[in-house]
Amino acid sequence: MAAPRAGAIALSPLAGVRQVVADYVTLTKPRVQSLLLFTTVTTMLVAGSPSLQLILLTCLGGYLSAGGAGAVNHAFDRDIDARMARTADRPVPAGRVSARAATIFGCVLAALSVIELTVWVNPLSAALALCGFLGYVFVYTVWLKRRTPQNIVIGGAAGAVPPLVGWAAVTGGLDGMAIYLFAIVFFWTPPHFWALSLLMKDEYERVGVPMLPVVRGEVETRRQILLYTVLLWAVTQLPFCAGGLGGIYLAGSLGLGLAFIYGAYRLFRRADRRSALQLYLFSLAYLAALFAVMVLDARI
Repeated sequence: MAAPRAGAIALSPLAGVRQVVADYVTLTKPRVQSLLLFTTVTTMLVAGSPSLQLILLTCLGGYLSAGGAGAVNHAFDRDIDARMARTADRPVPAGRVSARAATIFGCVLAALSVIELTVWVNPLSAALALCGFLGYVFVYTVWLKRRTPQNIVIGGAAGAVPPLVGWAAVTGGLDGMAIYLFAIVFFWTPPHFWALSLLMKDEYERVGVPMLPVVRGEVETRRQILLYTVLLWAVTQLPFCAGGLGGIYLAGSLGLGLAFIYGAYRLFRRADRRSALQLYLFSLAYLAALFAVMVLDARI
């Protein structure tokens, strides 16, 4: 029998370490985090002229807080995640990370976020980030997700906190403009998530999660998506109407909003999976483009 190669034995522990690191990074939901951090950075650039150091420190605190919430969510939802194809291979339901370890990891990240933001940014941003953590964990994950089809509407407030954190980091306070940015993300969340829930209706129904398509049906979900998209379009006009942003933002928000409404209307009429997927993907690009237009307007 041929002797094993020396390199094969040496690589095995390294591969194990990489898997552990990858699993713990996965617990922080980095793909979701990317959009949250983008809204944080763009909000900071709209609020003022922050230094690169302040931006990085604020993003670090935001990542720790949201990542901690994601880790606790992984632990709490391990039973339903194990029964859905999309989530069955996540670290906790797959057995690579214990629920206890994920929960401790999440709480440690949240504590580090509060300390880091308090010391190197300001106490208000730390308090807001903590509110986002508590909202996502206890209001959305523990209380609402398995009890009401309005889970993503009410619980979505936690995902709208990053603009508040970014604004507070730069200005040391909150004003009307910060609330408008919070409201934009808040009203964007339902049509964004409901488009995804249409694609996953059967899985949510199988595990007993009362998402809107399961409880109220697909027709009502598509109608709610269209209504919320129109409402979102109206909310996005508030920064211009209040004088916080100018003509560049107005043109961008009108164009992006009409495109979003068209996609929601097309989904309402066609009622197919392709339209739902296209709207879901567009909603991601929409929010990023809208906040980028805010920066463009503020800087020019």
